Amino acid sequence: KHGLRNVAVLEKGWIGGGNTGRNTTIVRSNYRQPELHKLFELGLKMWETMSDELNYNVMFSPRGALVLGHSDSDMVQLAQRGDALRCAGIDAELMTRDEVAKFVPSLDLSRSARFPIEGGMIQRRAGTARHDAVAWGYARAADALGVDVIQNCEVTGLTIAGGRVTGVETSRGAIGAGRVGICVAGNSGPLAAMAGIKLPIEAQTLQAFVTEAVKPMIDTVLQSQSVHCYISQSDKGGIVLGGDPDRFPSYAQRGFTPPVERAAAEAIALVPALARLRMVRCWAGVTDMSFDGSPIISALPVDGLYLDGGWCYGGFKATPGSGFVYAELLATGASHPLAAPFGFDRFREGATIDEAGVGPGPHLR
Repeated sequence: KHGLRNVAVLEKGWIGGGNTGRNTTIVRSNYRQPELHKLFELGLKMWETMSDELNYNVMFSPRGALVLGHSDSDMVQLAQRGDALRCAGIDAELMTRDEVAKFVPSLDLSRSARFPIEGGMIQRRAGTARHDAVAWGYARAADALGVDVIQNCEVTGLTIAGGRVTGVETSRGAIGAGRVGICVAGNSGPLAAMAGIKLPIEAQTLQAFVTEAVKPMIDTVLQSQSVHCYISQSDKGGIVLGGDPDRFPSYAQRGFTPPVERAAAEAIALVPALARLRMVRCWAGVTDMSFDGSPIISALPVDGLYLDGGWCYGGFKATPGSGFVYAELLATGASHPLAAPFGFDRFREGATIDEAGVGPGPHLR
C-alpha cells in the first residue's frame, strides 16, 4: 500500500507457531469503548473479504457472537454497549430470554440454573476463522510481494546508535534496518527491554482446550457478561473452550490445571450436555496484558522503533485491522487516525482506554 517492498519478517520459530496458532479464533468488534470498536470494526470488515484478497481460504465463518446476560445489571450493561455500537453504525441486537432459548436450545435456561440466563446481545456478523490458514495466507501473499519471511531467526539484540535503532542482531546474523517494528505478542517486554524500555504490560498464559468431535450443537460463539468462559464449535466438530488467564507472569506456552477446571465447570453450567464429552487436548498462548486492557500501537522512545502489542485477549481478531494501521505507522512514521489513541504515552498522560468487563474476563488493572 505504501510502496515499501524491502521488508523482512523475523520469526523466532515457525509461521503460526506462536499465539496465532494457539487461540480460540473468535472474530468480533462488539466492544463498548469507541476507540476499540472502531479499530476492531475495521478489522471485521477486512475479515469479510480476506479470503478473496489473499486468494486463500481463511475459513471465516460469520456465525455470530452471543454475549449472555445473567441478571438485570448484565442486561443494562449489554443494552448500553449495544447503544454505543449502533451509534457507531455497528450491528448489535438485544435478545430476550425466549429468543436466546430458541437460538441456542442447548443452554440451561431453567430458573434453577447455576447461572440463570435473562437474555443476551448478539453481533451476527461476528464469528470465527481458521487461525493456521490466516497465518499461511498472509505469509504466502507477503512473500509474493517481495517480503522476506525468515523463520527460525530469533532476535537477540537491537543495534542502537545516537538514540536511533539501526538494525537487529539475530541468531542468524546481523540485519540493518531504518525502522524496526516489534509485533511479538507475549514477548513484547523482552524485545523492548533490549532497547532499555520498560513496557506497561505483563505476560501471562491464556489456556484453551477442545473436546472430541460431535455433531453440530452450537452454531454461534457463546460468551458471557459475568461468567468468564467462551464456547464455540470448530468446523471439525470439537467444542472449543477458554476462560481467564493464569493470573501470574509466565513466558511458557503451557498452563496448569485450575483454570482449565474452572472454564470447564462454567461451560458445563451453561451447556450441561458438555459434561459428557472428553477433552482431547489443551494449550496455552502467551498474552501481553496491558494495564488498561487495550493495545499499544505506537512509536517508542527510541527513534525508528515501533510497537504493536499489549492486545491482552484480542490479538487474533484484530489481525487485519491492526496490521493495516501498523503498516501506515511503520511506513510513514505517523499514526493512522484509528491507532492514534493507542499511543505509548497514554499511560503517562492518564489517557487510558479501559474496557474492563467487556471481554471474557476482567482485564488486568
